[in-house]
Amino acid sequence: MIVDTTDSVRVLETSHPPVYYVPLDAFPDGALVPVGGTTFCEFKGEASYFTITAGGTVVERAGWTYPSPARGFEALGSRVALYPEHMDSCEVDGERVTFQEGNFYGGWITQKIVGPFKGGPGTAGW
Repeated sequence: MIVDTTDSVRVLETSHPPVYYVPLDAFPDGALVPVGGTTFCEFKGEASYFTITAGGTVVERAGWTYPSPARGFEALGSRVALYPEHMDSCEVDGERVTFQEGNFYGGWITQKIVGPFKGGPGTAGW
């Protein structure tokens, strides 16, 4: 287990399932290794990335944060989100989630979340 918390910020964007951001300090020491490179979200600002290490497993660029988020997203400044696609398992309220398709998106899909979602084949123009 990498992180277990009820302290999350759930972010919704148009045509996306929710992404959960959890406190950086909820992760054990050494689990989040900062890596170079950033991306830019027109809403949230510049994202920085982490490699996740736990139990002898290393997953490159499997988490991200907004260290200086745009106005309105200040709550994300001390939080990190994980790509469920790159984890063995992710859960919300005990339900195992599936991941949002696409190699850039990090949405968490549960049974109550209904698409269609951006990221799958034919959705690049949404």
